[in-house]
Amino acid sequence: MMEFNGNFNKIGIIGLGLIGGTLAKTIRRIYPRMELVACDPCRESLDAALAEGVITQACTALSPELSGCRYLFLCAPVQENGRFLQELAPLLSRDCILTDTGSVKSAIHEEIRALGLSGCFIGGHPMAGSEKSGYANSTAYLFENAYYIITHDKEIARELVEEYQGFIASLGCIPFLMEPKEHDYVTAAVSHLPHILASSLVNLVQKLDNEAEYMKSIAAGGFKDITRIASSSPVMWQEICQANRSQIIRLLDVFMESLARMKTDIADADSHRLLSFFQEAKDYRDSLPIKKTGPLPSIFELYCDLIDEAGGIATIATILATNGISIKNIGIIHNREFEEGVLRIEFYAEEALKKAVTQLRKHRYVIYER
Repeated sequence: MMEFNGNFNKIGIIGLGLIGGTLAKTIRRIYPRMELVACDPCRESLDAALAEGVITQACTALSPELSGCRYLFLCAPVQENGRFLQELAPLLSRDCILTDTGSVKSAIHEEIRALGLSGCFIGGHPMAGSEKSGYANSTAYLFENAYYIITHDKEIARELVEEYQGFIASLGCIPFLMEPKEHDYVTAAVSHLPHILASSLVNLVQKLDNEAEYMKSIAAGGFKDITRIASSSPVMWQEICQANRSQIIRLLDVFMESLARMKTDIADADSHRLLSFFQEAKDYRDSLPIKKTGPLPSIFELYCDLIDEAGGIATIATILATNGISIKNIGIIHNREFEEGVLRIEFYAEEALKKAVTQLRKHRYVIYER
């Protein structure tokens, strides 16, 4: 973790949803004495954050309470962040650094330039998230070891950017400097396009399924794995597609060309090209540091053969509890690619996963790691 020696005591957060709530909880965990002011139209979220001691002040609309902040984070949806800028200008003190957490950067930088605020704005995008939304689903560890993309214009002082990098690193993130347009192209490929494909596949299966819903009934782990992100906020992804449409269209064109080539290879029964296609994908996918960082939070899970006897789940839970291993989620997989009955167990951390694998194998359970 980078050393950070910032001399300030007030931070503002506009938008207390999943990302804003996670940011607030992370700051409170690391800087327990920091004054945190949050602005959100949802009174319920604000009340919850106040009751938990996460924030110190709350407001449902932009107000003078937000003045005097060293960092003012825009954590609302992408299009809303842009609408806030003109109203925020009078509240920005001379020492305030305005920043955001949106997943599209070119548009907000253009608006910042138009308002003459480039000298106090640093764009940000934490590459972490969840298919769930809202303050209730925010955590103090969602950003841990996640890349945090930072974008800025030449008008802002270098020392301010370096200070901001240090602050972001102190939250447990990995700062990563990029140009706004480069950021939008990269995220269109690794985040925006995957969401569109996942949702397209889900919609396709829904349309093709029969009245008995056979496809829905037998959907196995593979389908659920690659479509999990389709459960994300529809409104958020509608706005992202509008805000980053040029880069997304560019990637969709390339992807459709790839699909067309794949269609031709299948029609021609070209075994060499088909094998090469899947081998290249496997090699690149296997090289990704999935457990460490990524645009989605890491999932620490195992699959365990389930013995067909009364108390089978209780026995496994007892083994884990006896060894001090907490379970985040547990469930029986009924329709899956495994030959036997299987139990899916999810953990909060990689260390707990490794410990669980060791203990269960010691008791002769067959374990599958994904």
